[in-house]
Amino acid sequence: MPQPPQLRNDLYIRLQRLSAWCGVVLFVGFLIAFVVGHLTPPMSPTESPDDIVSFLKDHRTGILTCVALMVLLVPFEYPYVVVTSLQMRRVEGGWGLLSMIQLLTGVVAPVGFFFPLAILAAAAYRPEIHSADVLSAMTDTFWLMFVGNACIFVLQVWSIGYASFVDHTREKPLFPRWYGWLSVVLGILLIPGAFVFLNRTGPLAWDGLFAYALPSAAYFVWKIATPYVLLKAISDEERELAQA
Repeated sequence: MPQPPQLRNDLYIRLQRLSAWCGVVLFVGFLIAFVVGHLTPPMSPTESPDDIVSFLKDHRTGILTCVALMVLLVPFEYPYVVVTSLQMRRVEGGWGLLSMIQLLTGVVAPVGFFFPLAILAAAAYRPEIHSADVLSAMTDTFWLMFVGNACIFVLQVWSIGYASFVDHTREKPLFPRWYGWLSVVLGILLIPGAFVFLNRTGPLAWDGLFAYALPSAAYFVWKIATPYVLLKAISDEERELAQA
């Protein structure tokens, strides 16, 4: 027997809220995982091969625990990305360029975690059977991919932020203007990550101010702000559905 429309609306809103809360789960989980794995702050690119081997051996359990936690957490990115695009869709009046860019780039996002972390896990899994040169190369690959690939998601961040600037049909935009500017700033701060491949020291190295510290700080602020903004937008949609 078909359910009343209001019950279907309630379920839809509940699922959206759960998806928005996935952003909080990701934020807290990522922070715990990287602290447990001793991956923040990152090691210096100038570390010697022997120092890298010592780090992998000393923190083997923490690194592998970090990777296991990340493997469990990263799938929560998908409902979080989908609900973001659903709310952006309301701004565009249907599926449009902004919501589709966000959805497609968001689907790719977990790959940016899985691949480099798998390489680091392989290095820490049995460090005693590999040479220092091999372990150094694997660790370099992890940090170069993890920090360097962050700039890939500039368009994702900007598409969400831009949605706040084009929402002229409402007196109060679904995505507040301050959030739009926060997204613009984060996108700009992700760009220097591309230059870690060219620098071993300084602010553009993988442990540098511009390539790591500032983008990481902005990312965590953004990761707190986005679920908040989404939950407010979902509440707005719930009021619209109740009045329909």
